[in-house]
Amino acid sequence: QWTGTGSLGRVVFRLQLQLSVTAAVFVSCPQVEEEEEEEEEKDCGASSCPQLPSAAGRRKNLEFEPLSTTALILEDRPANLPAKSLEETQRHKMEYEEMVAGAKRREVKEAQRKKRQMKERHKQEDIISNAMVIWNTEILPHWDTMKGTRRVRELWWQGLPPSVRGRVWSLAIGNELNITPELYEIFLSRAKEKWRSYSETSSVNDSESEGASLADRESSLDLIKLDISRTFPSLFIFQKGGPYHDLLHSVLGAYTCYRPDIGYVQGMSFIAAVLILNLEEADAFITFANLLNKPCQMAFFRVDHELMLKYFAAFEVFFEENLPRLFSHFQTNNLTPDLYLIDWIFTLYSKSLPLDVACRVWDVFCRDGEESLFRTGLGILRLFEDILLQMDFIHIAQFLTRLPEDLQPHTLFSAMANTHMISRNRRWAQVFSALMKDGTRETDKNTSPALRS
Repeated sequence: QWTGTGSLGRVVFRLQLQLSVTAAVFVSCPQVEEEEEEEEEKDCGASSCPQLPSAAGRRKNLEFEPLSTTALILEDRPANLPAKSLEETQRHKMEYEEMVAGAKRREVKEAQRKKRQMKERHKQEDIISNAMVIWNTEILPHWDTMKGTRRVRELWWQGLPPSVRGRVWSLAIGNELNITPELYEIFLSRAKEKWRSYSETSSVNDSESEGASLADRESSLDLIKLDISRTFPSLFIFQKGGPYHDLLHSVLGAYTCYRPDIGYVQGMSFIAAVLILNLEEADAFITFANLLNKPCQMAFFRVDHELMLKYFAAFEVFFEENLPRLFSHFQTNNLTPDLYLIDWIFTLYSKSLPLDVACRVWDVFCRDGEESLFRTGLGILRLFEDILLQMDFIHIAQFLTRLPEDLQPHTLFSAMANTHMISRNRRWAQVFSALMKDGTRETDKNTSPALRS
């Protein structure tokens, strides 16, 4: 079990040491064999052992040394079979040479691909290094005056350097709730006391659970524990025994005491986990609480059904505007936005997308607010439009719940860049505001199945 990042470092170092030792052993083997052969030759020279031709001599006697079974086509047939004709021999030789040339071309192509990958990696490292200097020396020291400039917004879109990502997120989300690290410690203490009490009276709570409120049930230790175990399971860092298990448990527990009216809602663990990976514990809690206090997140985590439907209807306005064919296909299959948007919004895409891609989505979310969440959704639909058009209801729902793991950030952001968040000269905020003022008539006009349901 891991007890911290130090243990992880020791494990990696130990594995590297074992690999280096193993490599050294394998490298030294041919030399040992050669020394043994020399000793055997010396011993044989002193006795009457017959002298065998050396390996080099044996190779010289061969006109061609086959390196694989493909070389067999150049060999003569056994004596009991008809000999090859000159034409057949020439044909086999040409086929063999063509196979060798093809193999060489594949090797060259693979080497070029690896070279391009390495060049691209170095390029990205240089970009990140330069961006980190700009963020640390020019932007962050003058945050209030620089954050809205065109240059900063362009840098933001390209992705935040990991070393400054947490700080930028924290500054962009803000602290309107005025939570302090001391306040976090108070709620954490209450959570720990609540868990101790829960453990001591678990049997009583089980018998009375039917009368408990939804918030009480969802803030229970069992549900938080269960959700933590399912948070980024492939990383093995948030599960019991992992280095971030206790931190995630603390942040979620403290929040249920801070907002008992909301309690714990499934999906919160993914948001808290991403913040913990980028911020210190107290800062992660402060950012987490302020993030969930945003209008869109509050509507979803409080399960405000009417308000959620307004968000779905606004999304469909831009869906139809940007992807009319796919929009029609979804309508034909009765696939409403709630079937995929709820999971995306609840976890801010951190469950459905690869973690590195999700962090890029978070970067833009911190820059543009809730609009970017729905723009990301449209970008995903645009990216996989051709695939989705071939699917039925069940397969679309399954595909959108768990997106391909090899999804690359640049492909998604290219699709997002081609997504226009303007409908009839109205931006997202104006469309959503119109739906809030007169949802029924606006919905009828845009034929939103989400609001009609």
